[in-house]
Amino acid sequence: MAGTRNLSQTEAVERARLLNVHTYDISLDLTDGGGKPGDRTYRCRTEIHFTCSEPGVSTFIEVAAETIASVTLNGSAVDFGGWSPEKGLVLPSLAGDNTLVVNADFLYSNSGMGLHKFVDPVDGEVYLYSQFETADAQRTYACFDQPDLKSVATWHATVPQHWKVISNAPVASVEPHATGAKIVHFEPGARMSTYINALCAGPYHEVKGHHDGIDLGLYCRKSLAEHFDPEDIFTITRQGFDFFQEKFGVRYPLPKYDQIFVPEYNAGAMENFGCVTFAEDAYVFRSTITDFEYEQRANTILHEMAH
Repeated sequence: MAGTRNLSQTEAVERARLLNVHTYDISLDLTDGGGKPGDRTYRCRTEIHFTCSEPGVSTFIEVAAETIASVTLNGSAVDFGGWSPEKGLVLPSLAGDNTLVVNADFLYSNSGMGLHKFVDPVDGEVYLYSQFETADAQRTYACFDQPDLKSVATWHATVPQHWKVISNAPVASVEPHATGAKIVHFEPGARMSTYINALCAGPYHEVKGHHDGIDLGLYCRKSLAEHFDPEDIFTITRQGFDFFQEKFGVRYPLPKYDQIFVPEYNAGAMENFGCVTFAEDAYVFRSTITDFEYEQRANTILHEMAH
């Protein structure tokens, strides 16, 4: 797995002083080019719009890819010969308003950092999910990977026809791809830090619900569907929304709230905005369990919601 850039506090403060990051447009091709799941890498095209308070200066962006195919800044090619995942990519002579486009191939993760890939031993199906905390978004797309440089991200994913794709925002549209795959386009997300952006993809078992104007979704591997207990999880979720709205006096701001239970997770759960991930090993119960374990799951669901 590629390394990542070790961002210093001084660098983060200076970059935040210079830049205002407006939008990311992120397109992932998660297929092999023939409509089936990809193997060890995937192509990502990232288009970033940002402004600089001191035109003419240089900065850098994190790109923890295996290889970079091309980079353009304001329509001109950028030399990436000095790039490495650990050094990042230098962006010279910034304008006031900037458009950066990076095409790169990234490695699937088997560590839970970046975009993790899991092959289900039961049926051979492939499942993907992201984990970007604290600075691993750069393992999936080119980004200014520090929490105070918030932005609005719009995701697009080319995936096998039978897959579902879940992200922070609702799906805007789905179009067929010439290879037999499909392209899932998402609505622009809320303005947020890079580390709570998220994308999950695969033939997930899906259960839908609704509460107080919020679309609810629960997901797990198909092979675990018989052990899934969505009604209990939905009950806790609905009670949580009512409780927090009463106590905080603030409504949940997004139109949907998805909870995805994923394999080989390196954490208990993660508060990705509108796309919360949980460790299936801890929270999909496959045998008789105690009241304490039910309480712990409820505690985790509410903890992530409280973020």
